[in-house]
Amino acid sequence: MRAGGKETEQIKAAVSVVCIGQAVVDCITRGVEGDPLGMGKTRAQSITLNLGGDAVNESFVLSSMGRRAALVCAVGDDLAGRFVANEAARRGLETEGVTIVRGLVTPVANMFVKLDGSRSSVTSAASLLPGYTPDPECVRSFVKNGAKIVSFASLFRAPLDQPDVVCSLVRAAHESGAIVCADTKIPTFRSMSLCDLEPVLPMIDYFFPNDTEAAFLTGIDGNFEEMAGVLIDKGIRHVVIKAGEQGIFAADAESGERFMLPALKVPVVDTTGAGDNLVAGFMDGLLRGADFRGCCEAGLEAAALSIQHLGATI
Repeated sequence: MRAGGKETEQIKAAVSVVCIGQAVVDCITRGVEGDPLGMGKTRAQSITLNLGGDAVNESFVLSSMGRRAALVCAVGDDLAGRFVANEAARRGLETEGVTIVRGLVTPVANMFVKLDGSRSSVTSAASLLPGYTPDPECVRSFVKNGAKIVSFASLFRAPLDQPDVVCSLVRAAHESGAIVCADTKIPTFRSMSLCDLEPVLPMIDYFFPNDTEAAFLTGIDGNFEEMAGVLIDKGIRHVVIKAGEQGIFAADAESGERFMLPALKVPVVDTTGAGDNLVAGFMDGLLRGADFRGCCEAGLEAAALSIQHLGATI
């Protein structure tokens, strides 16, 4: 069953970016104090519910930038799933690609944020999204009707953690003429490697691992240029390694350009979703016609805005 129900060519034509990946509800606990009264109770500065998941984050940020995004994900017919679907529709996203799966439990993540903005999280097997596979024809349809970019927002996590599924979707996007972007995650419940995706890696235009993910994927630790070199050698056209407060390292296979850009210095409240905001800002730069460096700068600006408030999106 689809959420939203709007399926007109006019709606599709307005979409500029298709975001494929996970939709999650985040329960964010900030500033845990321990057990100050010795009564088996722990205090926190705040506990809030926020929408999350890479595809949701990217699409919501793009919407706040004035871009029409299509969200392609699965949720359950439960309270968390209705929260995702209703909020996506309220924000003006195209929700034809939001699939409501009967019996599916919408993933909910526990996020623990320290006062310095660093965080940890707990996820469950619900994030495997059993019974859901995104449809390549949905991707082709959006691109046919004007979408310029297809973003694989959580590569290596369900529903993008099975090689045959990912390869079919990347081919559909590339062969339809879209710019292909891929943000990455560390695999959790299923195992997939770069080798599994070798046939389609040359179809990826922009690849966005963070430093930990780049080390995991390449087997190289600490040397951004070597990490990027391994990824470029596999056929990926542009690599942007997100390195937190250090900024980003960027590599262009076509020109051979390599550069490091520092993160903007701003007060840090919560780093949740900073990478997704960076990717969204980068894609907005692409849609504006900015060059590679300009897109990277736009991404850093978006990330800097996001970490100044609680949650991945405003």
